[in-house]
Amino acid sequence: MPSDGRFPNPPMKNILVTGATGYIGGRLVPCLLEQGYRVRCFVRDAERLEGHPWEGQVEVVQGDVLDYDTLPPALDGIDAAYYLIHSLEAGEGAFAERDRRAAENFSRAAAEAGVQRLIYLGGIQPKSDRLSDHLKSRIETGDYLRKGGVPVTEFRAAVIVGSGSLSFELIRYLTERVPVLITPRWVRTPTQPIAIRNVLQYLTQALAVPESTGQILEIGGDDVLTYGEMFRIYARVRGLRRFLVDVPVLTPRLSSLWIGLVTPLNGKIARPLIKGLDNEVVVHDDRARDLFDIELLSYEAAVRLALDRFAHDDVSTMWNSAFSSSIPDAKVVEVLKDTEGMIQERRTIRVGATPEAVFRVIQSLGGDTGWLYANMLWKIRGYLDLLVGGIGLRKSRRSAQHLRAGDALDFWRVEAIEPNRLLRLRAEMKVPGRAWLQFELAPHDDSRTLLTQTAFFEPKGLFGLLYWYLFYIPHLFIFPGMLRALKRRAEA
Repeated sequence: MPSDGRFPNPPMKNILVTGATGYIGGRLVPCLLEQGYRVRCFVRDAERLEGHPWEGQVEVVQGDVLDYDTLPPALDGIDAAYYLIHSLEAGEGAFAERDRRAAENFSRAAAEAGVQRLIYLGGIQPKSDRLSDHLKSRIETGDYLRKGGVPVTEFRAAVIVGSGSLSFELIRYLTERVPVLITPRWVRTPTQPIAIRNVLQYLTQALAVPESTGQILEIGGDDVLTYGEMFRIYARVRGLRRFLVDVPVLTPRLSSLWIGLVTPLNGKIARPLIKGLDNEVVVHDDRARDLFDIELLSYEAAVRLALDRFAHDDVSTMWNSAFSSSIPDAKVVEVLKDTEGMIQERRTIRVGATPEAVFRVIQSLGGDTGWLYANMLWKIRGYLDLLVGGIGLRKSRRSAQHLRAGDALDFWRVEAIEPNRLLRLRAEMKVPGRAWLQFELAPHDDSRTLLTQTAFFEPKGLFGLLYWYLFYIPHLFIFPGMLRALKRRAEA
């Protein structure tokens, strides 16, 4: 086997990747293309792939693993399929049932289509019998995939370390923002983190390693560390002084609420994840190292690579990139048509700068930049959302300067983007209805731009109308103030 991991004549050519809008899938696709495979992506919303540099090199089939009838067209003519779907965003108690149904559907459809292999990325089974619902669901998914009779290569990993990964973002935000970490019991739990680069190498090379067919393979990096040690190593790499204070009694619910306040993770995501962090997950079976020619990175090396990605604004996917991390019923809606019951609040301003210059400023909104006007009110709205079980103001974005369809942007989601012409954001905070914020740009005179900002709201019932009028007063100065700030920054 070549040491660089390249296989010029792969035995299987036609590959299906599910979860291509997600963190792992979005990074796996270009790796497969680089190896010469023909890739088909199975996604719930094809528009979520717009903006990926490899978009034009893949075939796209739109569907849903929970809708069996959409699977046969996706699997037709496929040699091997990657199953990279997980419903953690569905919330505690709901994701396990969704995962079971999805895996059963996919397994049956793959067998009927004559697929030769399935490749699945799950979680390491802890040494003890005490499993969190999250880890139990990940392991059960592999079992259900095997039921159809198609050989499954199941990789089991613990913490995946990479720019934008869920576990890494948890460590990054807690260490960056909190000088004294109040640590519950799970911080002392050993785990075996693995770099995203190594995970992608395992997944890609599996197609050309026939010995991995039908195997359950545990994969991990070079280090076995507690979460406390991972916090300290991250702090050392960043040159930060951080102190850990053990608190023996801190329930997963309290931990998740705290995490929701200081990280982009909301409580619904954090709670099942934290319950899993109390399990010791380390590699006990080293067969993967024997089968694959992969140079494993240390945790510190993985952290440095991830931070370098952030420093160069080169993060290709985030943990919240997946369609499943959106609010339910997240289909793209053409909100500009006259719709009965749709409230529109529109403002226009002339900007002494080109559409390109104005669009650059609009693309930078959110995250560390903020919203340019009344940022404290935006934060308060985020805290209110957390109190009612929403996602809060995540203060998170994939890239500091660029957006693409499907990107999470604080408590918004990029629903549509046309460079230098339009950006439409869909609200993901809890609202009694559906809400959008849209920016439209049009050339005006010589090197000037007509910028139109529109807030759309489709209220649900009487409470929806009351909600709109309650927030209408702050809108009267927040949105005009934002427009003026956008104008000043673009003209500067």
